[in-house]
Amino acid sequence: MALSRAHLAIVAAFAAIYIVWGSTYLALALALQSMPPFTLMAARCLTGGAILYGAARLGGASSPPRAIGVVAVICGVLFFVGCHGVLAFAQQRVHSGLAAVLLATIPLWIVLLQLIFPGSERPTWKTIAFLVPGIAGVALIASHEASAGSGGLRASDVFLLLGAALSWAAGTFISERHSGTFSPVALSGLELLAGGVVLLAVGAARGEFSGLSLRDVSAVSIAGWAYLTLMGTVVAFAAYGWLLKQVPATLVATYTFVNPIIAVLLGWAFLGETPSAWMLAGAALVVASVAGLLFARSRSQAGAKKSWSVQLVAR
Repeated sequence: MALSRAHLAIVAAFAAIYIVWGSTYLALALALQSMPPFTLMAARCLTGGAILYGAARLGGASSPPRAIGVVAVICGVLFFVGCHGVLAFAQQRVHSGLAAVLLATIPLWIVLLQLIFPGSERPTWKTIAFLVPGIAGVALIASHEASAGSGGLRASDVFLLLGAALSWAAGTFISERHSGTFSPVALSGLELLAGGVVLLAVGAARGEFSGLSLRDVSAVSIAGWAYLTLMGTVVAFAAYGWLLKQVPATLVATYTFVNPIIAVLLGWAFLGETPSAWMLAGAALVVASVAGLLFARSRSQAGAKKSWSVQLVAR
């Protein structure tokens, strides 16, 4: 019976990182119906960050050294302003499933950063080869969706979403090298709080506060925000951290190519987002590229856990 309960707990945790993180794109689309993008993400980050950091401190985590505080601020801006804030801004116009596919290129950017910057782990030629289908998939999506007319994808939104993926990858790249042994939950909380403060400033600079009235925020948007904050940031992250202690990190990291599939299916089922054949073909190439990178990395080094575990602080 104990073994059965353990298996059920693992299945539930995988469901959290697969379905909850995959469904955050749908939740974001719902929240954006009556909430401005940067203020929305600021509220998510500040609430989620306060919960995670508070829980870490209650659990015995120490105050961060100054160097860790600096890393938290830099990574918080990259993760939650450059990635999540830009994602929310672009997803006002872009289908949730398509946004998820373009954000799934994060592992491809990480490999490219490892190629560019000396002193980092050098990817093998086999790993580099797996970049090709991913790049081809993005090019396929961009070329055909952007040429679909006024209702299609704008080239500027493609660059925004790819830039968001690069921003998350850069945050991962820095966090891997400078986070040390500080509590990962406390670090995530600090990054969320730092990102939330900057997102508030961006929202204020864009005039989002002047046009925002709580009476105009729909129940659907509030539900989307609450889901993003509590399920996407707190619950799924806790499940992710627990899974890393129960099963191989390579298996946990399969979320990187399952999430966009979930997002596309949910966008089609609940938002009426019908993906084109070209988008599906491009998405398949991106997913195959990410899956290939993951398993090539797991075979080439035993220390894959660290690199993949810090990549998904709080989707």
